[in-house]
Parts: sequence; C-alpha cells; structure tokens
Amino acid sequence: MAAKKRKKSFSLGWLWWPGLLVILLTVAEVSLFGWAKPPLTVPDAVAWGRYYLGQGPQPRSRPWVALADISPELRRAVIASEDQRFLRHHGFDFIELGQALRSLREGGHLRGASTISMQTARTMFLWPARSWLRKLAEAYYTLWLELIWSKEKILEFYLNSVDWGPGIRGIEAAARYYFNCSAASLNAEQAARLAAVLPGPHFWRPDQPSAAVLRRIEWIRREMHKVPLVGAQRSRARL
Repeated sequence: MAAKKRKKSFSLGWLWWPGLLVILLTVAEVSLFGWAKPPLTVPDAVAWGRYYLGQGPQPRSRPWVALADISPELRRAVIASEDQRFLRHHGFDFIELGQALRSLREGGHLRGASTISMQTARTMFLWPARSWLRKLAEAYYTLWLELIWSKEKILEFYLNSVDWGPGIRGIEAAARYYFNCSAASLNAEQAARLAAVLPGPHFWRPDQPSAAVLRRIEWIRREMHKVPLVGAQRSRARL
C-alpha cells in the first residue's frame, strides 16, 4: 500500500515540471523582450512570411520610438479610445467586460473588452488568429506583463507594435505613412484620427475617415484630455 502511494506521489510530482518549465521560459521571454526591444515580433514574422508567399503587402520598417518621444496627444488619444481605466486595472478591465456581456445579452453585438495590456500581449508574443487557445494564451501573457513590466513600458511596447493598416505596424511608421511627420510631432487631430481606426485598421483610414470614423474622432477629442498622460515628455529642445 505504502509503495503504491509513493509511486502515485512520484508520478504526480513529474506533472509539476512541465508547468514550471513553461513559467520559467515565459518569465525569461517577457523579461528579455522588455530589455532588448526585439526588432521582430511574432506578428511581424507572420506578415513577412505572407509577403514572401505573395499573400500580403510588404511590411514597412518599424523604427522603435521611446515613450517620451511619442506625442503626448497620441498617448492620451489611444488611452481614451482603447482603455480609459489603463492605470487602474491589473491587465483585465472587468467593468468593461461586464458592460460588453450585458450589451450582448440585450441583443447588441459583442463589444471588444481587450485592455491595452491584453493587446500588447497579442501584438508582441502571439500569432494573429481568432481562437479560444489564442485568448487563453493572451490572458496568460497579460498576467506576466502586468507583473514584470511597468504601465509605461506596456504602453510603449503597444504603440510600437500595434497594427495601423496593411503593412503598417508601430506609431512611427503610421505617423510617417498617413501624415508625413514623426510620432513626436503628431497634433491632437492627427492623434485622434490614428486612435479612432485602431479597432479596424484594415477597414478604416485616418487620413480618409468615413462617417463612422469621424464620429469616433469627435468622441476621442472630447475624452482624450480627461485621461492622464502616461510617461514623461521629452523637452522640445531635445526633439
């Protein structure tokens, strides 16, 4: 009997090792990405693969921009548009999730409830697909981002990796493509336009806004100065 118990305990002990290994590898990956600012993310690799297979446009260069060198107007506009409780939650906005589920129960469409932290996990580490497995992986990486990175780092990585249109990834590439200026030089109107198209960057254009996008722009312009500025601002003398 005792031998059977020891054997069962030994077998169950082995089950911990794969989980521990996954956790250690994730911690190392998230820490390394936060320190090294990788030039290529998983979605980047997928985009280049599709390009070489003739299934997508050539991705544009994605120069990395420090958070302090990104327009304060853009930072505020994105938070106002995507995640107004960014500084108050720990990766998951359960208030927004509850409102999305209530809207669905009342016969409306299922609204997105992803936070900036969740979107950063998606754009930095995960493959571009819609599935429950990807959602679970997104939640898993979000937990580690919130534990290891600061809010400033999360926002910086989000703005440098988010999709702004076919072949356009990151704020510097988007600012230069749509408005022929740097990320540091974006004004309030341009910032609101870029933030307005984030829910559908492959269907909407900030430089040619539809009626629906114009309504979002107006709403963002009203909301963007109600949210706090995340990160420092580089002095104009250094810009």
